[in-house]
Amino acid sequence: MRYLIIGLGNPGFEYDGTRHNIGFRILDNIAKDSNVEFFVEKYAAITEVRYKGRILTLIKPNTFMNLSGKSVNYWMQKFKVNSNNILIVTDDISLPFGSHRMRKRGSSGGHNGLKSISNYLGDNYSRLRFGVGNDFRRGGQSEYVLSKFSNNEEFILGERINLAINMIKSFSTIGVDLTMSEFNGK
Repeated sequence: MRYLIIGLGNPGFEYDGTRHNIGFRILDNIAKDSNVEFFVEKYAAITEVRYKGRILTLIKPNTFMNLSGKSVNYWMQKFKVNSNNILIVTDDISLPFGSHRMRKRGSSGGHNGLKSISNYLGDNYSRLRFGVGNDFRRGGQSEYVLSKFSNNEEFILGERINLAINMIKSFSTIGVDLTMSEFNGK
């Protein structure tokens, strides 16, 4: 069975390590742990890993955050994957740094990448939101999400990324409902 795990971010070295690119970073860690590399295809960098009999197709859209839906829709159609087998991994400023929340549907919460995806899929797709905090001045949201993590945040980021990876693996084996019960709030 195939699952599409889509990490949101912006392509380009200038965005590496930014809060907005945590989705890319999580997928990069899965690929590294599985000893696979991404290759550039239409609308994305893509690779596959196998986990407990499942194929996890890792996708990092190269359409920039605000047009992520175009990439998600293309790969969903290409692999003929049902929206139940899609998980979007993204940053969330409304969650405290390092916290996680998985949902099987919902609004974009003002996130432009999720808005773009919802234009193609509606709001019925699972998402894993990774808290990046909200320590920014009024009107400074864009600057904040495009900033890099602090040294203190980097110190604990590895552990929190590993938890996100465990949630992704759980999603592919026991489903979204049991994964939410097991991991949300940790």
